[in-house]
Amino acid sequence: MSPESETDELPGDGALPEEAALPGAVSDGLRAELIAFRRDMHMHPELGNQEFRTTAALKHRLERAGLVPRVLAGGTGLVCDVGTWDGVRPMLALRADIDALPIPDTKTDAPYRSTVPNRAHACGHDVHTSAVLGAGLVLAGLDRQGLLPNAVRLIFQPAEEVLPGGAADAIKDGALDGVGKIIAVHCDPRVDAGLIGLRHGPITSACDRLEISLDGPGGHTARPHLTTDLVTAVAKVATEVPALLARRVDARAGLAVTWGRIEAGHACNVIPQHAELSGTVRCLDLPAWRDAPDLVHAAIDEIATLHHAKSQINYVRGVPPVVNDPVVTELLRAAQTARRGSYAIEDTEQSLGGEDFSWYLEHVPGAMARLGVRTPGSQARYDLHRGDFDVDEQAIEVGVELFTAAALIDGNRL
Repeated sequence: MSPESETDELPGDGALPEEAALPGAVSDGLRAELIAFRRDMHMHPELGNQEFRTTAALKHRLERAGLVPRVLAGGTGLVCDVGTWDGVRPMLALRADIDALPIPDTKTDAPYRSTVPNRAHACGHDVHTSAVLGAGLVLAGLDRQGLLPNAVRLIFQPAEEVLPGGAADAIKDGALDGVGKIIAVHCDPRVDAGLIGLRHGPITSACDRLEISLDGPGGHTARPHLTTDLVTAVAKVATEVPALLARRVDARAGLAVTWGRIEAGHACNVIPQHAELSGTVRCLDLPAWRDAPDLVHAAIDEIATLHHAKSQINYVRGVPPVVNDPVVTELLRAAQTARRGSYAIEDTEQSLGGEDFSWYLEHVPGAMARLGVRTPGSQARYDLHRGDFDVDEQAIEVGVELFTAAALIDGNRL
């Protein structure tokens, strides 16, 4: 995937004063290689559980560094240990997600834009992957010199964008065996490259998928009183279910139903027999998320019954919120401070986006940082899940530095 390069060695000079006590700065050669890797991955996006090319490229590069990666049971994604685990001290895991989105890449001036129709790395997973790969290569160089204090697990996870997420499959396949903590980053186009955002506690939202079918006998629009006015019924469900839930759940839980699709009818003078809605249920609070399916079902049934419509509900459980462990969050703070200084950290808010990194945190403490990808001073405004999404590639090096510093600090504390 990327050009052959002899950049596995311990990188050289260029450290900031804060870095003096930590080895593992990113060399010029490795920096160029990781940018090339990211661009190649960006040009060849693969959807969840179809990431065969990406998996093969990662496996090849890790093997060139003398490591022994293991492809996950589903055939995509892999795990790889750097250093030899002693079976006693728990490892720190670095997690990346490798899948892309089913949307077109609309960038017109980037030579590395997607070559695959209706596929794009519009969420920054190519950056996450390149950063964890780079961290693995740097740590492998340190390990050869006897400077890695404890083994580190690399997790390249498939299918983050596919509910309920590929994390659950990776965990089932042993990705967390021997792991005591886990860290990750997520690109943030609102934060300048060079900076990270940190937050104790919840940093993302829970996200579930909701699909509803409403049925009635149908009829003539001249006589709605003789049938079930299904268009009115579906409109009422769309507007009144969110309003009803807002009065049945503590507002601080942030439970929100938002519709993405409504379909009903084919002719202006025919009351249809079938209508459909689909959308998402998002929630900021973990206890409220656990209660959400019963609450949503009850609200839909109540409104549908009021309008004499039969309802069928498919509530697809997605992911809980990512809740950052305070101790692991402070590990990320110490790592960024060691590499770039405390000025390179800012507070971040809880997002309503979902992230299956949360499934790892059901098993081990961990934390996710927001990785700044906005070019400082730029007036361009990119957003996640948009076809024109792009990043300042300086962010890759920042991610590598963060991961390697966290591994060294954590290993020396054990």
